[in-house]
Amino acid sequence: MNKIVVLHSGGLDSSVLLYQLVKEGNDCYPLSIIYGQRHKLEVVFAESISKSLGILERHKVLDLSNIQCLLPSSLTGSSEIPNGHYEDESMKSTVVPNRNMILLSIAAGYAQGIKADSVAYAAHAGDHAIYPDCRPAFISSIRDTIKLGTGWILDEGIELITPYVNFGKDRVVKLGKKYGVPFESTWSCYKGGRYHCGVCGTCVERKEAFKLAQVTDPTIYEE
Repeated sequence: MNKIVVLHSGGLDSSVLLYQLVKEGNDCYPLSIIYGQRHKLEVVFAESISKSLGILERHKVLDLSNIQCLLPSSLTGSSEIPNGHYEDESMKSTVVPNRNMILLSIAAGYAQGIKADSVAYAAHAGDHAIYPDCRPAFISSIRDTIKLGTGWILDEGIELITPYVNFGKDRVVKLGKKYGVPFESTWSCYKGGRYHCGVCGTCVERKEAFKLAQVTDPTIYEE
């Protein structure tokens, strides 16, 4: 059994990862971070997922919302969130500068503090088009950096687990079905309304993933 800090936004990908790691017998500590995102409703869904796994008491929520003034993005500001596919040029406005570097650094410190073995996050191949801090080259580099920053020698530091980095989102959905993830208890939409908007980049990607995976999508969309 490994002791793992799981960066858990409450989104589909990180929820599937948390479910998989728990079901495989690992000792998991979910960590959700509020960084000023407009869709912070996702943290409520993260709590629901942790509760469904019986580990709600381990779920930590860190409020760093004041950092949003340093991280300009349509996700942290008041500019319009674009509609369309993730590969559209307009989706670059949703990039939060260096977000995963910041979140992973915090998670690594937390993991070291509780004597965990690893940190896990659910970057997948669909993120590569516009998010630099989800690409394999970044992950390879930050994996070594985390180890160097948390151990006296490279092999003693905190390990970074990224099992989905070369997976399409449809494959993540298939895994979610396998592990019994309650998909209706996950949140993807960047606009943060009562229901998923159905037209922003992450909603479009979510719809597409369920269709490609041939798994019933339980999500309620406004459009």
